[in-house]
Amino acid sequence: MSDWPELNVEHDHETLAILHLASQMLGKVRVAHAPWTNHGWHVALQPNARGLSALPTAAGDGRTFTLTLDLCRHAMVLWVSDGSREEVPLNAGSVAALHRRLIAILDEHGLPSTFSDRPNEIAGAVPFAEDTRSRDYDRDSAARFREALAAMMPVFARFRAGFSGKASPAHFWWGSFDLAVSRFSGRKAPTHPGGVPGLPDRITREAYSDEVASAGFWAGGAVDAEPFFYSYIYPEPEGYRTSRVRHGRFDQTYGEFTLSYEYVRASDDPARMLTEFFQSAYDLGADLAKWDRSALEREPVAP
Repeated sequence: MSDWPELNVEHDHETLAILHLASQMLGKVRVAHAPWTNHGWHVALQPNARGLSALPTAAGDGRTFTLTLDLCRHAMVLWVSDGSREEVPLNAGSVAALHRRLIAILDEHGLPSTFSDRPNEIAGAVPFAEDTRSRDYDRDSAARFREALAAMMPVFARFRAGFSGKASPAHFWWGSFDLAVSRFSGRKAPTHPGGVPGLPDRITREAYSDEVASAGFWAGGAVDAEPFFYSYIYPEPEGYRTSRVRHGRFDQTYGEFTLSYEYVRASDDPARMLTEFFQSAYDLGADLAKWDRSALEREPVAP
């Protein structure tokens, strides 16, 4: 067994659900108070040694502030450019309490505190302020989630480094609660049909305005499901879903190739297996879609 930590939906689901909803609050502050960047990259959270952090946001008075989901301190932490710091413990008891306390600390420091209180991409989601159900936060579950992200990030970084065309950072999408890196062919894509639950079609269509191949890790979050890695291409070329890739399989429900986190974790060399899955799925999609691979790819440069 590798040293990648176990993630078990039965034990970890409640904590991952709290983290999913807390991460949405951090991201929504950026949606409300930062200029829009292509494909919404400005609202994604950034993995770091302590957890997940939003990019700095201007306060409008010369200051900036950053919100971090700190999974070492087990808190939402506010950092302000004037040197002040506040935090909201993640074991607040309910999502409503987290929401209320986050707004309170932003107000106390005279920072922008308005943002949409309705979760995105979660079926039947309850507004943050109304989600008063008691929830138990487990520090061990959160720590293992942080360790899992740390273990897989070098694979994501190397995969990103093998592409010289337009590509995203390896960043964390709080809507669906997944880590992802995306490569782009440089060509425009047909209009996306939309229809993603809890996400305005205009956002989806802008996100998929260009041909894209993405690789990622979905932790489940508010959805009661086992974590898995994935790879997909948009638009999907003919023959894609009936082809084979290394280690993974095409999931008709999600419309993408998937590979169980536990299967990777149990392998002799998780990093190698995950790398082979990502590269194989990308090779398949890029070849079928006739991307100009010789102009877009390179050998990653070692540190």
